Amino acid sequence: MIEETPKENIDRKIQMALEAFQFLKNTTIKERAALMNAIADQIEALGEELLTTAHTETSLPLARLTGEKARTVNQWRSYAKAVAKGIYAEPRIDLAQPEKQKADIRKYSIGIGPVVVFGASNFPFAFSTAGGDTASAFGAGCPVIVKAHPAHLRTSQIMADAISCVVKAFGWPEGIFAHITGTSHETGSYLVQHQDIQGVAFTGSFKGGKALFDLANRRENPIPVFAEMGSINPVFALQHLLENRAEILAKEYISSLTLGVGQFCTNPGVFIAVKEKSIDRFMAVLRDEIQEVIPAQMLHKGIYENFENHKSTALAQPGIEIITSDNKEGQGCATIILTSGENFIKNPVFSEEVFGPFGIIVSCETHEELIQIAQNLKCQLTVTVAATHEDIRDNFALIGILKDKCGRLLFNGMPTGVEVVYAMQHGGPFPSTTDSRFTSVGPDAVKRFVRPISFQNWPDEFLPEELKNENPLQIIRTVDGEINSASLKLQIS
Repeated sequence: MIEETPKENIDRKIQMALEAFQFLKNTTIKERAALMNAIADQIEALGEELLTTAHTETSLPLARLTGEKARTVNQWRSYAKAVAKGIYAEPRIDLAQPEKQKADIRKYSIGIGPVVVFGASNFPFAFSTAGGDTASAFGAGCPVIVKAHPAHLRTSQIMADAISCVVKAFGWPEGIFAHITGTSHETGSYLVQHQDIQGVAFTGSFKGGKALFDLANRRENPIPVFAEMGSINPVFALQHLLENRAEILAKEYISSLTLGVGQFCTNPGVFIAVKEKSIDRFMAVLRDEIQEVIPAQMLHKGIYENFENHKSTALAQPGIEIITSDNKEGQGCATIILTSGENFIKNPVFSEEVFGPFGIIVSCETHEELIQIAQNLKCQLTVTVAATHEDIRDNFALIGILKDKCGRLLFNGMPTGVEVVYAMQHGGPFPSTTDSRFTSVGPDAVKRFVRPISFQNWPDEFLPEELKNENPLQIIRTVDGEINSASLKLQIS
């Protein structure tokens, strides 16, 4: 049975986080990067216990978990490198000009304060206790309180112990990191509504993320909730590409749809094309390929039950043809339905995410119908355009619509697989996320947890290191509109 952390214990941890925040405000970006690199080393050194525990709790294959562990380590190191460069401090200096009666004004970004991170169910390492949300909040200079996901609690505890071990070794305040458990919605609600919490990160369902967002906005002092809430990630297959690669595209689609038993937030849940002979070829291969997909254990009972419930709702809709594997035994049975463009447009059920190996093939009668689907589409994490260069030239209007509908627009390929790089945008317009200006993957995730503060006419000795004349951290700064890393004393002399 999972222990529910008592409210008085939560209050104590938040108070410790507040005190730790005062300490973190006086650390430099180089010091925080050193802590982050040490945490990466500690996670990397974790042995078989971590992998076997996660495997037992989630049913994820050991090979997948080994790769996710490496990704998690890379996240900490890449975010640390970006933080150390001063990218997210964003120092700006406008020197005084007495002759114009202009003051000396200097600005940089600091952490917003204690942050609550909700662990995700489908990534026990990379999006949970020691995942990218925790790493980016640390990089911003924010203490973190993790609400562990109950589906992999022992895994979460191992990761929490690794972080706490490094914080202790550095001699930094214990309140920089806290780990909270519980299954009740009340615990999460209490955390989000606590007056001293200043930000929230969440990866999960629309229902859960929207509930937290609403709670945060009803506070006396509203706070940001960065919720990544899922997506159907449609694939728009255009004429020339489909004519030339229908069979290959079918194999790519079913492979992506069923990867990891379909338990990715970038799972391509809908495939849309205009009805032609090439779509018949696509469907023929798809029918064969789905027979080769063996049902597999899903992450936990709750996800399996939600998958079956949402799938049953979709299968009960009129105007569909059901395509599934002959082997229906076990969890996570891959299922695809075929429907018309007209039916898809008029039935909102088809636009709802079914988290798991479930896909909808939409066969449009005309190109105008395909355009209408794009116009009516809810906003997504990703949209894929399966196309040739000629297709793109012929469909500028469609591409213009799709740009407004997603955070990541793919030209061919499939959306499963989110690289941890600067240019990644893992976050789209609502309802895929609560703030499309930010990403939850890649070093730019740090931006979620900082705010700017200006210093006017302050003596150099009392300025933060990032803004001092000597530029002791040797970071890139914008000085009087010019970008450089020079010492101001050298410039003045």
